[in-house]
Amino acid sequence: MADLRASIFIDQLQPQTLAYVSTWMRGSLPRARMAAQIVEIAPGLDIEALTDVVLKSADVRAGLLVVERQFGTLQFHSRSTAEVHAGAAAILGALGKTMDDIAAPKILASKLVTRIDDQHAFLMNRNKLGSMVLGGDSVYLLECQSAAYAILACNEAEKEADVKVIDMRMIGANGRLYLAGAEADVRNARNAAEAALRQAGAE
Repeated sequence: MADLRASIFIDQLQPQTLAYVSTWMRGSLPRARMAAQIVEIAPGLDIEALTDVVLKSADVRAGLLVVERQFGTLQFHSRSTAEVHAGAAAILGALGKTMDDIAAPKILASKLVTRIDDQHAFLMNRNKLGSMVLGGDSVYLLECQSAAYAILACNEAEKEADVKVIDMRMIGANGRLYLAGAEADVRNARNAAEAALRQAGAE
């Protein structure tokens, strides 16, 4: 039986979150402020059948479809919130599940590192795909399960705080998020990210 690891609704994709995901998205590119849904499932190959269900059930565009070792991930979006909700409902119907059957996120790590040293910033920047960490920045670090929840944390943090998106990994066993900026802004970003995950059911 399929394990629905995440089904995440995003009301408005924020500019940095959108730009970051778009750097490796191979499908239809969303625009800022569009609504989006991200679904993660196991076994991974089941995401193909669910993509078929979504695209035949709602007027949405698929931006991301990834099948990896254990999990499959689909992202779709639309200017119409109702169409995104319709696509998400079609997935639940196809699986015979309800929202209560979706695995709650887990916060595995949530750390604030203040006033990063120049050497540390250099090491972080070697692996980043987004903006640059600068010496003196403060950094927020999040690790979560399921991996897809990293985009929810990133998007909600960006709404609430003036931070730079350094790195955001939403595919694989765990999700990871790096945000940087002034200490007060990074603290606000942490609070918003954690609040979003707790609202989704994290303890």
